Amino acid sequence: MYVPRVPSRSETLVVRGVPHHLRHWGKPGAPLLLALHGWMDVAASFQFVADHLADRWHIVAPDWRGFGLTGPTGVDCYEFSDYLGDLDALLRHLSPDAPVPLVGHSMGGNIAMLYAGVRPDRISAVVNLEGLGLPGTQAQDVPARLASWLDQLVEGAKLQDYASADAVAERLRKTNPRLTPDRAAFLAQHWAKEVNGRWVLLADPAHKILNRVAYRVDEVQACWRAIQAPVLWVEGDDSGILRRMTALPDYRSRLEAVRHLRQATVANASHMLHHDQPEAVAQLVAEFLDLNSR
Repeated sequence: MYVPRVPSRSETLVVRGVPHHLRHWGKPGAPLLLALHGWMDVAASFQFVADHLADRWHIVAPDWRGFGLTGPTGVDCYEFSDYLGDLDALLRHLSPDAPVPLVGHSMGGNIAMLYAGVRPDRISAVVNLEGLGLPGTQAQDVPARLASWLDQLVEGAKLQDYASADAVAERLRKTNPRLTPDRAAFLAQHWAKEVNGRWVLLADPAHKILNRVAYRVDEVQACWRAIQAPVLWVEGDDSGILRRMTALPDYRSRLEAVRHLRQATVANASHMLHHDQPEAVAQLVAEFLDLNSR
């Protein structure tokens, strides 16, 4: 199994009434870097990148509500507004007086971009790892979307369980063949737990319920235009999600809303670029933060 160079430390912090699990890497008192994981993922996902950054940064990664070791909240579906509220509360605790840099992957990158526009004075830099946004929802599609949401509430949601931790690791590698067996085995221990002889994912099944709030590209771009911090937009060169998004006619034009934008591509990397090429990702993060801390 993968042996971390810098093991994480755990902390539980009550945020907006929900006990949140946080992972820490590096020395307290070092410059703070907040890392935000993606959908159906966990904070431990940043271990491989943290191994290359923790000598200079105090990295803090929360498990979002209903993921990892942050328990479910009893809701029947989850919405972005709750993640924004949680992030705001976390930052008030972790850095009440000084702006901080954010690194976010996928959903975490999308949240980081929105938050940096909503609270521009609180963020010093954003590294967005494949937080590529979503296809826009058209007004005429909203009635059918809400009907689907209601149907899913009635039907409920469930997640697959697995016979062993090895089976969880195999599932991770099936989704991402670039994930090495040792890293997959490490992640499996944090992605799932054994319950009554089966391995169940550390995620609330309610995350599978359709988000009832439509994704409005114009509203998202309004938030992006308000970002004052520099943004590093990082893509994997073999990302299936990137291919789907770039097929949208307006995708590249969306980035024009970001005023201080730098773009980078990680070679031989999928959507899970922080798993595939953690050293390259860490180098991009370090160089970008160094450049923008002068």
